[in-house]
Amino acid sequence: MPPYYEIFVRLVAPYHAVLVHFPVAIWTTVALLVFFRAVSDSPLARAGDRILVPILILSVVCAVAAYLSGFMIFPLEAAGTSPLIRNHIVTASWSLAYWMAFLVTRWINGETVWQGPKRWVMLGLALLGTIQIAITGALGGHIAGTPTSMSQVLQWLGWDVYHTFFVPDIILWLMAGAIIALPVLGWWGRRHPG
Repeated sequence: MPPYYEIFVRLVAPYHAVLVHFPVAIWTTVALLVFFRAVSDSPLARAGDRILVPILILSVVCAVAAYLSGFMIFPLEAAGTSPLIRNHIVTASWSLAYWMAFLVTRWINGETVWQGPKRWVMLGLALLGTIQIAITGALGGHIAGTPTSMSQVLQWLGWDVYHTFFVPDIILWLMAGAIIALPVLGWWGRRHPG
């Protein structure tokens, strides 16, 4: 490893810690806007919905910058040897992909996502994305040496942050339920619009 690499890492590492807060803050704001729009048809809720796509685009751009800066801190070969960092990379990848899919869903479907039961699906998706970024942040906090109480929640769910994440049985059952429930909800929503 070249001697200047250590200097580079020391310069980039604090910026990664700063950069990750931008997509997290924006995604938290998105979740609040989705909650407000799901429970209200007021002009203010509709105005919040109109800015969802632009701020989701901004969040994805910020997340890509944070994601790439994380890879500049440690070479992938080194990061891959630590289960904690590996878990963080996996959850960060899931978070980025998830919120990109959320953006595409809202963008393609427009305001129809707020009609009938679809509004509750959007609310559930926003809640799931928020939990996902909380887990990713908790892992990042561990790497930075500042663990949070979220680690205890993960431990209670069967996830030890210092070992490679494996999917607990309860999550597999929830996924199986979602695989059955989502198409049924889609079919029901088509037959009973609005």
